[in-house]
Amino acid sequence: MPPGPWRRWCGPLAALAVVAADRASKLCVASSLELWSSRTVVPGFFDLVHSRNRGMAFGLLNDGATHATRLLLIAASIAVLAFLAQLTLRAWRDTGDAVPMPLFLVLGGATGNLWDRVQHGYVVDFLDFHLAGWSWPAFNVADSAITIGALWLLWEMWRPGRTTAEKRS
Repeated sequence: MPPGPWRRWCGPLAALAVVAADRASKLCVASSLELWSSRTVVPGFFDLVHSRNRGMAFGLLNDGATHATRLLLIAASIAVLAFLAQLTLRAWRDTGDAVPMPLFLVLGGATGNLWDRVQHGYVVDFLDFHLAGWSWPAFNVADSAITIGALWLLWEMWRPGRTTAEKRS
């Protein structure tokens, strides 16, 4: 990316874009698909579904979710989000012109899912991939941003050819 003062704002703008895309896509799915219904997009591979996850990632605790589970998940999400925000802002401030984009993607995704959990008590999931009887749990734009950001962070930490000085910074 070419240098310039605008570059510094790409990360925060990306986080806002993730939240906006997540909110818009969830509202679109909730208004166009009945709960627990699906629409085939690519037969045998990809459907749009309208599901609700009251539990954690991959539907863990979804069936046994109670009001206490909801409050615990909201509290844990707020704690993780506060930690991520502090980490992201510190990295953003300390790196000068560089943008810690992976951190902003995770921050935007975590914000999108927390928004759902606080507003509704569940997270709307709608992307459903499956192949030859194998099915990945439904997920959403926020989950995608979190996954991409986390994998990108891991790549940056362990990518081949990275110098020891780069790894410390």
